[in-house]
Amino acid sequence: MTTTENNPAHTRSMHRASGVKLKLTLRDIAQMIFFALLIRPFMALFIGLRVRGREHLTETEPFILIANHSSHLDTISLLSLFPIHRLRYVRPVAAADYFERSRRVSLLTRTLFNILPIARKSITPENNPLRRMQEAIEAGYSLIIFPEGTRGEGGEMGRFRAGAAHLLEKMPGVPVIPAYLVNMGRSLPKGELIPVPFFCEVRLGAPRVIGGARQDIVRSLESAVRELKEID
Repeated sequence: MTTTENNPAHTRSMHRASGVKLKLTLRDIAQMIFFALLIRPFMALFIGLRVRGREHLTETEPFILIANHSSHLDTISLLSLFPIHRLRYVRPVAAADYFERSRRVSLLTRTLFNILPIARKSITPENNPLRRMQEAIEAGYSLIIFPEGTRGEGGEMGRFRAGAAHLLEKMPGVPVIPAYLVNMGRSLPKGELIPVPFFCEVRLGAPRVIGGARQDIVRSLESAVRELKEID
């Protein structure tokens, strides 16, 4: 198992690794306006979001940001941390059967959150989740992944699944940024539609390169997030 934090040589090699500068689209502009005028003020003023380790969200891309998962606020809070001009390069990995359950939901989630929908059932070579994530990274996108696979309840972290580790096996050298989200599940619990004011926090760890066998990677990813949980 290999874990390397803040590797300068790696940072230089991975900076916009694909060399892709995405053309600004109407979708990008809609997302930027939505976050600038609604989401960021909402998270700052209504939720009272506090951030530790913001400096770890470097300009180096692509990367994989992993976090615990307890609320639909999780994705919104993480995206709100990025400068507006970088949002179009960051794609949250999301379950296609949930976030594309109707045309309206699909339009909203793709337009405003730039999700990368992946299949959880009826998987074919064309919609294989690993292939879709790998292609996104190769195209220059960074990914937000919740390795638990689903929202937990009661504030406890579930065991991490192997999807992110499998991706890192296929793409060694892609930096990982761990994050721990505090109180999101209390502000907007699973099954609720309307959030309540509750002081929430995002804790970010330093970027690191994690390698090794798949199960070693799973343990390293989970350990990185749990370490942030223990911070006072």
